[in-house]
Amino acid sequence: MDGFWDDTDSASKIQKEKYLLESVVNTFNLIKEHFEEFEILLEYAEDGGDEESATEAHDVVEKLLKQFAEAEKKVLLSEDADPNNAIVTVNAGAGGTESCDWANMLLRMILRWGEQKKFKTQVIAVQAGDTVGIKSATVTIDGAYSYGFLKSETGVHRLVRISPFDSNARRHTSFASLYVSPEVDDEIEIEILDKEIKIDVYRSGGAGGQSVNTTDSAVRITHFPSGLVVTCQNERSQLQNKLQATKVLKSRLYELEMEKKRAELAEQESNKKEIGWGAQIRSYILHPYKMVKDHRTNFEMANADKVLDGDLDGFMDSFLRWSVSQGNEK
Repeated sequence: MDGFWDDTDSASKIQKEKYLLESVVNTFNLIKEHFEEFEILLEYAEDGGDEESATEAHDVVEKLLKQFAEAEKKVLLSEDADPNNAIVTVNAGAGGTESCDWANMLLRMILRWGEQKKFKTQVIAVQAGDTVGIKSATVTIDGAYSYGFLKSETGVHRLVRISPFDSNARRHTSFASLYVSPEVDDEIEIEILDKEIKIDVYRSGGAGGQSVNTTDSAVRITHFPSGLVVTCQNERSQLQNKLQATKVLKSRLYELEMEKKRAELAEQESNKKEIGWGAQIRSYILHPYKMVKDHRTNFEMANADKVLDGDLDGFMDSFLRWSVSQGNEK
């Protein structure tokens, strides 16, 4: 269409919506196609067909079940914001070096998950730990349904391991939290009044290199009514950092409003508890055995290293099913 790409933002939104709709239609068509193929092969096998046709029928069933699982997943991801991009914030708990290192491991886990999905990942703000790791970081994950999947990760994550920083090789327990919100676009109106915010600019810190700003271009926005504080230091200009920080703030305010509408304020408050004992949603045990267990769904995996390398699909799927069952019980 003439002029379609004149407004790139609008065109991108239309393209995204087109992709989502095509994804649903294609999944339905594949299920229909495999089912019809299975019926033909089954009829042939019942009429005395050879062993090869029975094998083909089995293969078609496998494809049918796989496509059905994809369709089921799209049904589970049915909330309004589920198709949106995600903004993830990692915060270290109390515990100094141990917690900062654990927060950095969680950040890597989320980034690895996004990379495996071929999503665009970008770290937009980092506060380094005093000696190792990070105190906090904020990243954007751009990809269809990235928020819908990553919302399962919101909460406190607990790590048990032999500390690499303890000369006596003792076992330590560390805590860090993840908070995930959907990126909001211009179609969702989030009003932020000038009198409700304070904008500070400062010079970005870092280990050096071309990516570190040498001017006061980093931006911190404090939103007084909610108490939210967001920062962005990754972009090259102060204006770009301000726009990115504003986007993050709007996304978090939207998520807070979504939680109110879903009557999940109690859960939201639990996510704001002290990052420590009794508040964790998931435990990662690396010693004396290896196991990762989600305390909401009871889903667990013995291959902890694989989980920390971004294999989160099992936890995300079990969370979506658990969320639906919780909603049905209300």
